[in-house]
Formats: sequence, C-alpha cells, structure tokens
Amino acid sequence: MEIRGPRPLPARREDIELRTADGLRLVGELALPQAADPVATLVTLHPLPTAGGFMDSHILRKAAARLPALADLAVLRFNTRGTSSPRGSSEGVFDGGAAERHDVTAAMAFARERGLPRPWLVGWSFGTELALKYGREHDIEGVILLSPPLHRATADEVAAWAHDERRVVVLVPELDDYLRPAEAAARFAAIPHVELIAVDGGKHLWVGESQTRRVLDEIVSAVNPAALPLPREWPAA
Repeated sequence: MEIRGPRPLPARREDIELRTADGLRLVGELALPQAADPVATLVTLHPLPTAGGFMDSHILRKAAARLPALADLAVLRFNTRGTSSPRGSSEGVFDGGAAERHDVTAAMAFARERGLPRPWLVGWSFGTELALKYGREHDIEGVILLSPPLHRATADEVAAWAHDERRVVVLVPELDDYLRPAEAAARFAAIPHVELIAVDGGKHLWVGESQTRRVLDEIVSAVNPAALPLPREWPAA
C-alpha cells in the first residue's frame, strides 16, 4: 500500500504519563520500532495549544505513525500543560512558554529514565520556541525546528546557540505566515553552524502529503540518514 495520511505502520505504542517538577501530570505516547531497538529518539514539541496545537498535530502524529517502522526511531509525543487531545488532557494551564520549561524537562527525564538513545528535540511552531529557549539545558544531539515564528524566543536566546556545538536544523516554509526564508536567515545568522533549509512552496502548517514527506525526509536526514530514502510503500521493498 502507498504510505499516506495518518495510518500507523507497525510499532510498539504505549500511552505514557509525565510528571513535572511543579506537580502536574502530562499525557503522551511513546512509539518504538516493533522488532528492534531505536537508533535515535524524537522528543516532539507541538504547536500553540491556544491555536489548536496538540500532540496529534498532523506532522507529529505522522512522524509517530511512520518513523518507528521506516527509520528505527523512537517518537515521544505529549500534551503540554493545559492541552487536550484524543489521548487526554494534561493538567495545568497554558503559560505562554514560561512554565512549559518544566514540561520539556519532564519529557527529557522520561527519555533518560527509559534509556532512549540519542534524543533530539523536534519543535513545530510554538514548539520551536520551547526548543530554542530550553533545549540547551538538556542532553540532546540537536534541535529540529519546523516553521519557527520566533515570537517568544528572544534574540539572546537564539544567539546562545552560537557557542553550542549541537546541531540546529531549521525548516522554513517559503510561504510561511510568520517567518519566511530571507528573514529567517537574518534572525538565525547569530548561529554560525545553523542548517537553514528553505522549502519551496512550503506553508506554516505543512498541509498535504508532499509537504509531510519533505518534513519527515529532512528529520530523518538529520537524525538517521542511513534510513534514506524513506519508502513510499508498505511493506517496504
């Protein structure tokens, strides 16, 4: 069958709960390769919950549906505080990216406790702000930023990555609603090693199978390039 949409490929999937330092319970899911150990881990941070973002926002849902099978990756998704999805509701209230620092820490603690290998933070829109603001505090290989708006992450917080050797991969849609490639190049210029990828025809929400595939391809290119090219059919040839 052609791999399209949110249909999940085989994986070990587990509903999980995270506990934050300020006493909240966050709900999520961990997806692992069905018959092998993961080679790396995606800790995903979803778009703005006050604009409909949650752990099931489509790129993150499709990453969890496909990448354990196609690229041997573990994919951790969760609802930040005050966010609800079909999985359930996380306790607390949205704090504009401030108290969400504890949510990122809880997710990274879970990954460490489970022994999940080579963690990366993968943020989308609002999630990129959390990755930029708090990612440097954690043992990660790098950050992958999808459609960063740079509304909450300050210039100083961006520039702080200049002296951090970990990778900063940024996917900027040509037709983004908030930050387009030329402006992104200027605002990320403080990071000499930034990998800025302008996506022709891309939009902030990455709608459509071609854009989904481009995003997932770029994620795998950064995290486990040996798995490329990703199959377009299942079972994979």
